[in-house]
Amino acid sequence: MAGSDTAADVSGRTVGGQPPERPGARLALRTKAFLLAFGVLVLVGVLAFAVVHEVTTGRVATSVPPQPASRPPRPPLTRAEEAYSQALWPIHSAVERSAVRMSLGQIFYKINDMGQAELKTRVDDALATYRWAEMRIRALQPPPSLERAHDEYLVAIRLFQTSALEVLKMFDDGNDDHLLTAYPLSQEGSDKIREVGAQFWRDEFPPN
Repeated sequence: MAGSDTAADVSGRTVGGQPPERPGARLALRTKAFLLAFGVLVLVGVLAFAVVHEVTTGRVATSVPPQPASRPPRPPLTRAEEAYSQALWPIHSAVERSAVRMSLGQIFYKINDMGQAELKTRVDDALATYRWAEMRIRALQPPPSLERAHDEYLVAIRLFQTSALEVLKMFDDGNDDHLLTAYPLSQEGSDKIREVGAQFWRDEFPPN
């Protein structure tokens, strides 16, 4: 029997009847385990690099905000442009004051802090100022470089006049909706005189 068992071992069988573990299979398992571990390490390294890169980039972007491109300095006004600017300034100041008083009057009226009679006085005064300003501006002679600004300012004055006339309709029919119709006209006029004024009075209208 011993010789028989020995023969079985020699022929490639163990005492339990199972085939012996081959060296090649063991090597294959070790290779697979090594490759799997290597792949995990590579994946972890890639993820770590991505996280570090993202954090570093975020810090740089946060600590160094992009600088806006510097605007080229405006050329100084010519003598003709300066003369026009000085002639327009008192007209502009009167228009601006009237527009502000009229806008505040409408607000005070809506919050019941001003009566209709006082509001109507403000609107009448503003309309008179706008008509006076239109006549004064039409009498000015702008240099060719300022003709567009001149025309735009006249458009703004007419928008103010239209807005005031719209508000005055409220005192005829008692409908407060005229205030809502008048507001965008006045706002557009204000935007226009601000745009034109920025060409002349840079301290009053600083760039955004």
